Amino acid sequence: MRAAITGAATGIGAMTVQKLKQLGYEVIAFDIAEPAGVDQWIKVDMSDPASIDAAVAQVSGPFDCLINNAGLPPRDGLAHKVLAVNFLGLVRFTNAMIPMMVKGGAIVNTASRAGVAWRENINQVKALFDVETPDDLDAFLTAQEINDIRAYNLSKEAVIAWGIAQTQRLIPLELRMNSVSPAAVSTGILDDFAAAFGDRMARNVARVGRPGLPDEVADLIVFLASKDSHWIRGNDLTIDGGMSALAMADQLGL
Repeated sequence: MRAAITGAATGIGAMTVQKLKQLGYEVIAFDIAEPAGVDQWIKVDMSDPASIDAAVAQVSGPFDCLINNAGLPPRDGLAHKVLAVNFLGLVRFTNAMIPMMVKGGAIVNTASRAGVAWRENINQVKALFDVETPDDLDAFLTAQEINDIRAYNLSKEAVIAWGIAQTQRLIPLELRMNSVSPAAVSTGILDDFAAAFGDRMARNVARVGRPGLPDEVADLIVFLASKDSHWIRGNDLTIDGGMSALAMADQLGL
């Protein structure tokens, strides 16, 4: 079995690599930094279309699964790069890799609970779908009046919606795509989320008792990448310790 994964050097990605290796996968990692424990590392800048194309050209199939985990957190001054990496890069890389995937293969995208409002923001999400290259992002950001935090949320909304939209296209190819939406997870970028979302995140974490752990999210990613989940298609699975349930209960007065 062969797996391709982006964003494998740290956090959720590094833990996913460990679990894939334990299951006997050959793991080819695409990352700007060198990850540990993989069979092959291909350096790539996911914000740069030319770098993505060059990286994909270095591999050949077949791949049983593709895990799109590379992403940047909400951070001052990174709106352009967040959208370029988290969404545009993911789409370009995925489309280039699909011809190398085996029938019955799985694609898993790391989204976020921050993308939960994709339905409410679908017009802006669709507008992002129409952005062809990172060179077009500055005009998009200005026209849409998007700040750094909104850029992150939008990137994850788009990942969720795009995954749903690919379902019909992938069925004839005998491929499937799902996404995973973690809430706060104890990784090296947790402080970025605390700074961006402040008291709201702190309250949510306090209510469920702790942030999530990378290995808990990795377990879900590996399950969705495996044949054990073969009848799950076009879904976004939230993993948040109950944060979404608590928010819904509050909203509905349950």
